Amino acid sequence: MTAVPLSILDLAPVPSGSDAGSALRNSIDLARRAESFGYNRYWVAEHHFTDGVASAAPAVLIGLIAAATDRIRVGSGAVQVGHQTALSIVESFGLLDAVFPGRLDLGLGRSGQRRTEALAAIGGAAKPRQAPRTESRVVDGLLIPPPFDFTSIVASPRWSLQADLQQQPGAQSPDFAEVVDDIRALTAGTYARDGIDVHVTPGEGAKTELWILGSSAGQSAQVAGERGLPFAANYHVSPATVLEAVGHYRSAFRPSEVLDRPYVLVSADVVVAPTTSEARELATPYGHWVHSIRSGRGAIPFPTPAEARATPLTAQQQALVQDRLDTQFVGTPAEVAEHLSILRAATDADELLVTTITHDHADRVRSFELLARHWFV
Repeated sequence: MTAVPLSILDLAPVPSGSDAGSALRNSIDLARRAESFGYNRYWVAEHHFTDGVASAAPAVLIGLIAAATDRIRVGSGAVQVGHQTALSIVESFGLLDAVFPGRLDLGLGRSGQRRTEALAAIGGAAKPRQAPRTESRVVDGLLIPPPFDFTSIVASPRWSLQADLQQQPGAQSPDFAEVVDDIRALTAGTYARDGIDVHVTPGEGAKTELWILGSSAGQSAQVAGERGLPFAANYHVSPATVLEAVGHYRSAFRPSEVLDRPYVLVSADVVVAPTTSEARELATPYGHWVHSIRSGRGAIPFPTPAEARATPLTAQQQALVQDRLDTQFVGTPAEVAEHLSILRAATDADELLVTTITHDHADRVRSFELLARHWFV
């Protein structure tokens, strides 16, 4: 099987004992190295209210990374549109494209709508759903675990307060499809309302590549397909629903001026080291880190393996993160590449996006380098 392009998703993780400034400098350094290793894209995430992740403002970090690199595409994975207007997004990425023309990817994700839908489900306002799967299954060699229920996190008072702080008082998140259409129109210079046209500088005519990110067979996949846009599916965030997500996107796809056929990118969490045992050692804290997110606290600074072993997860805590542990690809370059090849085949992905978190920056750089050397042969 011919290797597909390989790209990187970076959360700018903050290791225990470190700080945000060091994490961001590490991300810039990793992007430089990723370019030399042969990676196709370097995307940064958007996360808020976490001690362990420093990528709170994607457009700012993208600008720093683009300035430090020459060729690699740089983008967002993803800008959460519920926190910003279409205009502010187009202007921010238009400014970046004006300085770094043709290198920018604008990945969009839903945010505010997810909370509304989850609260409706809790209150019984949502349509009845089928009972979720409780057993893992294997599809074409790929492990598909039972789905994780995020409603308890979204409905927590802490999450509600944080969501409120990300918007102006009284503001409501607009429909995702409308935001996507507004971004496309503002970029194309075709936006008009009530007979009045508006034009945006910078932003209009920008050569940014528009992507939609999604974790399920929901609106994101539908919007990406109907508008003929590339779609990024999150195996690393929601491994239980990746097949439904890409399937729904493909079934909804309509050719556009952007694509004549569907284009799917799929993400995975990986840790690569020279030996399997060393890779497993580096991945030891991963369960603790995921648990901090799923318990509603927000991502903690990534522990050292020794710190993780000193406070082992309880059986209940382990169960909360088991799906993520089971679907993290950990091992030698050949072992991880084999897992990625299975993921690619099962999803028929056109490109893969890998994310890696280790405590030491040098181990993270080495993980990406070892994988690239094996993959790009």
